[in-house]
Amino acid sequence: MSPSTPPAQSSFPHHKLVAYQLALSLVKLVADTRIADAHLRQQARKSAASAALNTAEGAARQTLADKSRVYAIALAECCECCAAIEIAAALGACSPVDEQAVRTLGLRLKNVLSRLVR
Repeated sequence: MSPSTPPAQSSFPHHKLVAYQLALSLVKLVADTRIADAHLRQQARKSAASAALNTAEGAARQTLADKSRVYAIALAECCECCAAIEIAAALGACSPVDEQAVRTLGLRLKNVLSRLVR
């Protein structure tokens, strides 16, 4: 391999999951959402990141019980993220358009994660 040749892309278990791709999209969407309330902004970003991280962790777990437990945590974090955005919108701290976009994506992620929790 020459210095100019990039190394081969490694693949992790979570890269195969639709749930992880949705969670990563939620992280990006929340990061791009303007939230005037600093506490709600921090909470939404933290819970979105946690949903993605727990989804990735669940993919790497070996037993069904472990996977289910971690996916359940990811599901709860997704709901918390959406709630933080909904509260921000209710307080006028973010736009209704942004709130609807997060709600739509969050609902998709919740539905996928619900199927992974057994």
